[in-house]
Formats: sequence, C-alpha cells, structure tokens
Amino acid sequence: MAKRDTNTPFKTSCGGQALIEGILMQGPGKRAMVVRGPDGGLTIEEEAAKPRSGLAKLPFIRGLFIFGGSMVHGMKALMRSAELSDDGSMEEELTGLDKWISDHFEEKKAMSIIITLAAVIGIAFSVGLFILLPTALTGLIGLAWTTMPLWVRSVIEGVLKVVIFMTYLYLCSKMKEIHRVFEYHGAEHKTIYCYENGLELTVENVRKQPRHHPRCGTSFLFVVITVSIFLSIVVFTPLEIENTFLRMALHLLMLPVIVGVTYEFNRFVGGHDGPVCRVLRGPGMWMQNFTTFEPDDSMIEVGIEALKRVLPEEKGTDKW
Repeated sequence: MAKRDTNTPFKTSCGGQALIEGILMQGPGKRAMVVRGPDGGLTIEEEAAKPRSGLAKLPFIRGLFIFGGSMVHGMKALMRSAELSDDGSMEEELTGLDKWISDHFEEKKAMSIIITLAAVIGIAFSVGLFILLPTALTGLIGLAWTTMPLWVRSVIEGVLKVVIFMTYLYLCSKMKEIHRVFEYHGAEHKTIYCYENGLELTVENVRKQPRHHPRCGTSFLFVVITVSIFLSIVVFTPLEIENTFLRMALHLLMLPVIVGVTYEFNRFVGGHDGPVCRVLRGPGMWMQNFTTFEPDDSMIEVGIEALKRVLPEEKGTDKW
C-alpha cells in the first residue's frame, strides 16, 4: 500500500487516548470519554477541561504540566473504561491488593486509591525499565570492559534504551487485549485526520484516513528516549561520571528537563510540514506501526462520537 500524505490543511489541538473498548478525547475546553459496553451501546461521560495558567503556560515548563495531567486523566479514564466495558467478570477477578482495597474502602475512595497506585506504579515501571535498567546493564558491561570510554558507555546505554523500548512495544502489540486497544488508537488518529482535512465526520470518510499521526504519544515517548541519550552523552562524558548509581540518580534529576524539551520539540515538529520536520518525526511515525492498527467501523463510531463532544463552538479556536 502506498504511503499516504499526512499533511493537513488544519492542525487541531484536540487529541485523545485509546482506552479499553473506548476513546478519551480532549479539546480546548472539554474532555469526553466514550466507551462501548458489553451490550453494544455507548456510554458517554464528559467534564470540563481547565485552561492552563501561570507556569503551566510557559515554554519548557508547560510540558511537565501537560504530561502530568495526561497521566492522571488517562489512568483515570482507563480504569473507568475497564469498569464500563466489563461484562460482570471484573469483580470476580479482583485479587490481591485491589481486592483488599475494594473490601476496606467505599467504592469511590477505593477507585481513587487504585488509580493513584496504578499511576505511581506505571511511572516507576517506565522509569525503571527504560531509563534505570539500561544504565545498570551498561554498568555491568563496564565491570568486564574496564577501559570503556565514557562516550561509548553513553552510546551503549542509548542502544539498550531503544532495544528495550522497541521490544516492549512489540510484545505489547502481540497481546490480544492490547492489540484491540491499539485498534482504538488507530480509530482516534483517523478521526482526527478526517476533521483536520475538513471532511464530514462519517465512518466512510474516517476509514480512508491514515492511522499514523505526527502528534501521537508514541512519538513523544520515542523523543523522550532520544533526548535522554543525547543529554547522557553531552553531560556525563565531559563530567567523567562513571559511577552507575550516580548516573541513575542524574538520569532521574534530568527527567523534568527531558520532558520539557521533548514537548517543545514535538509541538514544533508536529505543527510544521517541511522536509526537515518530516525527517525529524519519521522515527516516531514509524514506531506507530506497533501502537496503532486498523480499526473496525464500530471503533471508528466511538472515535467520531468522542471528537464531536469536544470540538469548540467557535470554529478554529482549537488550532494547534
């Protein structure tokens, strides 16, 4: 199949996240979650999205607020979608800590605790797997290769980060449940493209759109890893930092800088269609081969409903 052009006449700030049997979409002033239940019907939940102010609007700082907010709202919506799409077996499958929390707290409080724990564990897992583990493995290599140059050590760390990240995405894409979530991810992208191209939001029009989008979260994560590799080389090498635990600590301290820089990079590259920007966003677009798949029409219907709910009343106020 020939590669389709991903440039669009209009670029919207509306964006979403794939859920379990649903999609969370956010616009300039509203957030909407649409989930298809076991009976085939759609459950729609909406809430106002608070505008950013103060520090949250400053370049290189706003990325931290946006990333943090996306994590919180995304995890909350993911848990809620699991509940709404459940056919009655979820309660029976609760085990361990989740069951203990459910048994000792009222429903709303229990859900809040579970969501908070899931977010903390998710962040800790990501940091440990994609940042700390490569540093630790490279430290072990350094025990055998005692004359390893520091710049080589940083390069090896970077290669390991990419390999671990790619392997993780590949394995996730092979899981049946996650594969279905990634199909909803494709539906979200296609719906956004349809809107940006000025077409009527119909299943037929959406189905024709590409599933790879330049402002996708997958691209964001890839750039986070790329920026961390670059900073490792330019910071650790001249400072001659060899101690593995010190390198781990500095990686953690640099995370806010990495997230802030990455957001501004993605914002610029995603908003421009020149040849240089197309090259820069190419790796992130390619990685979407693992995180987006072609959706069926029922998934596209969910994406359309979710986007319609968050579009601003005044046309053009959602410009990227």
